[in-house]
Amino acid sequence: MDMNIRPRRLRGSEILRKMVRETRMDKSSLIYPIFVKEGTGIKEEIPTMQGQYRYSVDTLPKALEELLEAGVNKVMFFGIPDHKDEVGSQAYAQDGIVQRALEKAKEEFKKDMYLITDVCMCEYTSHGHCGVLCGQEVENDATLELLAKTALSHVQAGADMVAPSDMMDGRVRAIRTLLDENHYKEIPIMSYAVKYASAFYGPFRDAAGSAPSFGDRKSYQMDFHNRREGIKEALLDVEEGADIIMVKPALSYLDMIREVKDTIDLPVAAYSVSGEYAMVKAGAKLGYIEEDRIICEMAASAYRAGTDIYLTYFAKEIAKFIEEGRIG
Repeated sequence: MDMNIRPRRLRGSEILRKMVRETRMDKSSLIYPIFVKEGTGIKEEIPTMQGQYRYSVDTLPKALEELLEAGVNKVMFFGIPDHKDEVGSQAYAQDGIVQRALEKAKEEFKKDMYLITDVCMCEYTSHGHCGVLCGQEVENDATLELLAKTALSHVQAGADMVAPSDMMDGRVRAIRTLLDENHYKEIPIMSYAVKYASAFYGPFRDAAGSAPSFGDRKSYQMDFHNRREGIKEALLDVEEGADIIMVKPALSYLDMIREVKDTIDLPVAAYSVSGEYAMVKAGAKLGYIEEDRIICEMAASAYRAGTDIYLTYFAKEIAKFIEEGRIG
């Protein structure tokens, strides 16, 4: 062994290890997903996501205040309407649940909180699919108009950014076109471009009441065996006008985060989804894993793979760990 080659020299102390650390994290890159529903006085725990809640519009400000106190100033809204129909009309209704949540958040926090919205139909349709049906198939082009209308209604209510998650072909262009026509050229689009048909979404579908009533979403979400297809999807959305490209889920798709990061010249987001959260919580509750250390390691793996923006239900915890110097 060449005695001049000593990698351990740079591991000798905590101060030294932090000085030469390759992956850096900052609280400003964290986005917290939050669920809002119809009603008043509601803060109900989600059974499959211990420690996560559904809020009504009147209880939402306290939840946002807690996030700001933790150092997290970006949220993504998911709406849970009382009324669902075949065309998901509450998704783009001016008095829809997300629209009212946006108005309340803007009224209470003005520019302190950055508001992003998930743009999809699955929470709003009676059949639970992400678009308009023709028979038992989702009709791609008919869905585009409704997605664009939904995005526009969110921006008119106060959204700072919209994030289409439906995986319809051409949705980014449709949304960009309608926003531009209505003088919202400055509103960015974060596209769920590389979104796989994943079993990791199970707890979310319980949280949002968005499980399909028949079939599955494999005809529009990607096969988890495929890598090149993900790059194709990312490049198409860049061409259509996306400003940020998302990979979802995060933990089992770190290779795709790196592939996308190496291929495109836009910021890359990764969504650490409900199944990832639920597994950590369940394992910690059984005493099988150390929750805090697992949270840190999962986050670091996403950033190490190339993530610039991290959507996570552990946003408050990660912000605290960054503040404490335990991560980042």
